[in-house]
Amino acid sequence: MLKFTDLTLRRGPRILFQGADLSLHAGWRVGLTGANGTGKSSLFALIRGELHADTGSCSLPPDWVIASVAQETPAVSRSALDYALDGDTELRVLQAELAEAEAAGDGTRMGTLHARLDAIDAWWAESRAGRLLHGLGFSDADLSRPVSDFSGGWRMRLNLARALMCRSDLLLLDEPTNHLDLDAVLWLEQWLAGYPGTLILISHDRAFLDAVVDHVLHIEREALTLYTGNYSDFEQRRAEALAQQQALYERQQREIAHMEAFITRFKAKASKARQAQSRVKALERMARLAPAHVDSPFHFSFPPPARLPNPLLQLDRLAAGYGERVVLDGVRLALRPGDRVGLLGPNGAGKSTLIRVLAGSQAPLSGVREPAPDLAVGYFAQHQLEQLDPQATPLLHLQRLDPKAREQSLRDFLGGFGFVGDAALAPVAPFSGGEKARLVLAMLVYQRPNLLLLDEPTNHLDLEMRLALEIALQDYEGALVVVSHDRHLLESVCDDLWLVANGRAVPFDGDLEDYRQWLARQDRESPPASAAEPSGGGNSAQDRRALRREAAEERQRLKPLRDACARLEKRHGELEAEKGRIETRLAEPDIYDEANKAELQKLLARQGEVTRALETVEAEWMEALMKLEG
Repeated sequence: MLKFTDLTLRRGPRILFQGADLSLHAGWRVGLTGANGTGKSSLFALIRGELHADTGSCSLPPDWVIASVAQETPAVSRSALDYALDGDTELRVLQAELAEAEAAGDGTRMGTLHARLDAIDAWWAESRAGRLLHGLGFSDADLSRPVSDFSGGWRMRLNLARALMCRSDLLLLDEPTNHLDLDAVLWLEQWLAGYPGTLILISHDRAFLDAVVDHVLHIEREALTLYTGNYSDFEQRRAEALAQQQALYERQQREIAHMEAFITRFKAKASKARQAQSRVKALERMARLAPAHVDSPFHFSFPPPARLPNPLLQLDRLAAGYGERVVLDGVRLALRPGDRVGLLGPNGAGKSTLIRVLAGSQAPLSGVREPAPDLAVGYFAQHQLEQLDPQATPLLHLQRLDPKAREQSLRDFLGGFGFVGDAALAPVAPFSGGEKARLVLAMLVYQRPNLLLLDEPTNHLDLEMRLALEIALQDYEGALVVVSHDRHLLESVCDDLWLVANGRAVPFDGDLEDYRQWLARQDRESPPASAAEPSGGGNSAQDRRALRREAAEERQRLKPLRDACARLEKRHGELEAEKGRIETRLAEPDIYDEANKAELQKLLARQGEVTRALETVEAEWMEALMKLEG
């Protein structure tokens, strides 16, 4: 187990938490929560041994392997697949030792190392790494690309794959969903459900926490408190505890007021002086209770748009893409005041492309984009965080939008987004991702848009800010289109879901659980594009005949791949059986007698040949399977 004993941790002069006494047992899945700056990441650093406790101790079994996600990714030339495989450090150590033994011709050492590699399923490691990368959104072609080719967000996914590849006893995940889309979040949930070790997870995604954790460790008011259950259970129990604390606080305040009134009234009377003095001492000894306090630092709303034309924006037979490549085709969409649309779809299907076309920042390849004359678009995307002026303050950013506004009114407005006091006058350069996201949202809200386009707005936002955004969006009078991996946000603010897939954007007849099932079906089969549409089309006899013909053509086209997979699977089984026979013989003591030296050398030579053949067959088999799945 992971045990904290009288643990106190500081950051500089400030106490993060103190006097913590608790144990996290093997196999628990713990959500670590608390406001930004309370010490969640510092606790991770303490567990990893990068920080030391100021008092007390943090202990865990000495043989536990800890895995966590690196925050930096070097621009190396290693392939994505090899980079992920590097996460299994024991595999890499054994492979290096085996190469040395083969070079030295040390047959005994080779046999021992092969047995250890067998014990950790080394021959399936590449397949396991490929599945991890596929689940996190990487295509087959991406597996051989060098790490240096990928952008920052995709490199963070590579770091996550590397951490998951490690066969760890304790897995520390700090905001793992920040750089993922909804498909990858759903996949990660399923992967973590099968993780056999102990998990500690920092996340601001309450739906993800609910699905994954069975305990919550909350940091608040310099204390660590452990709750049993998922995040929803934690919220309920914390609310009950706060209500009880508030009731006790109010009762104590009434008692204090009564005692102070007695002292004031009777301290000058000789007959009551002893009793008054007794109450003074009782007040001095009393342990004062603090009032319950859960107010969010964020309070804002969307002011009514200046105008609300109907419709706001229409797309007719629109195609969008890049150069010769068409990503979306035949899109028909009309957005009216009050519409709430959430976009679903696999990674790379065109959700962000559609948002950019709606925003007018990307021209369509063909078709019509018809905006209303009074259309006012508010567009939030991650790249806008980096377009903030690093030397300007939050106040100056708003003053540039509205030079005539009074400074105090702008500062009051910024206060609702957490920029209080000096924070409104600080330059943006050192701001965290969450602070930059809040500032971009503040600028967007201030401009009173009538069409709001949000592309992953909750990345870097903590739970309190996410809740404030959800509440504000529920009262927003304009039209909203949102892409988000935060299911709680989608469920809270969206009335309609659209599926962006297979070059189309169409209404999705279902909820997020239906979408999860749709994704599972896509993983199991490769249907024709028209069959993947959730509704409409394909009902006439002619359409059904066309679908059957396309399905037959698809089966015929895939037959060589299926045959290759079957052939390679059979060959793999034969080699595994031969390898098993060789290792059984090598495990017998008499094989190392001088009289059997020739047989031993022959077996070791054949073992090396079989091992290399297995690696080749497995690589070809995995490639054939990936092509078939693709």
